[in-house]
Amino acid sequence: MTVNKLVIRDLDKTYPGKVWALRGIDLDIPQGMFGLLGPNGAGKSSLMRTVATLQDPDHGTIRLEGDGDGIDVLREKDAVRRVLGYLPQGFGVYPHVDAVTLLDHFALLKGITQRGERKAVVEALLNRVNLWSHRRKKLGGYSGGMRQRFGIAQALLGHPKLIIVDEPTAGLDPQERSRFLNLLAEIGEQTVVVLSTHIVDDVADLCANMAIIAKGQVLQTGEPNDAIDALRGKTWRRTIDKAELAQFEEAHMVISTRLVAGRTVIHVFSDEVPDGFAPVDPDLEDVYFVTLKQAA
Repeated sequence: MTVNKLVIRDLDKTYPGKVWALRGIDLDIPQGMFGLLGPNGAGKSSLMRTVATLQDPDHGTIRLEGDGDGIDVLREKDAVRRVLGYLPQGFGVYPHVDAVTLLDHFALLKGITQRGERKAVVEALLNRVNLWSHRRKKLGGYSGGMRQRFGIAQALLGHPKLIIVDEPTAGLDPQERSRFLNLLAEIGEQTVVVLSTHIVDDVADLCANMAIIAKGQVLQTGEPNDAIDALRGKTWRRTIDKAELAQFEEAHMVISTRLVAGRTVIHVFSDEVPDGFAPVDPDLEDVYFVTLKQAA
């Protein structure tokens, strides 16, 4: 089937001890790269695990919509798994097995039973993620970025229509991160790809649509550029002494601080220009922190 959209409605999830993980989540996730942005503990992984059929919610619906009748994610789990590619946070590998052997095993589990077809699929995927030259290297010797690229290779088995990647660039060096994000961008051209992360730059660089969540609730949805435009004329900058920070935090909504050459640069959110501040072009990080501050 063709999948055009992932639709989530009124999704709730609690854990033992009445810990709310998700509260009334409503999301429409179209084809392409979609960024799910939030701090650690926001509920991102809980939502991804629920969409990936690894846990059931307490309430709500999830549907994959496309041609035909679509798929009810919560009731048709086998059908979902046939079109799903999933790279969880902290994807583990067998350290003493090489890439081609393990990916061949995953392909068999995915239902690719013909040896010749499996060999061709494994070779094509390892080439796509630029690991073919390392195919006989034990996975325990892979760098963090190489392991993540292997994780994407296994997620792409079976031509998935929905791909979920949870915190995929955490811990990667800049070169590996750039290589990995370029690969995701290529994949997202014809697939619904949900990128769950707390790294604002990942969403800014890749995603045409996004949602910001915290404490299990959706705080904002839309296009990153629209959210940035909404802050123009409301974001201000000033350089202060570090000792002055507390008084500025008391007087203004300080949305970010940076130490530059021994002095502290602050951004504040205000409808009017505060005394001593200059305008600054906002970015997605400003959107993120304003959204979290306003919801606190």
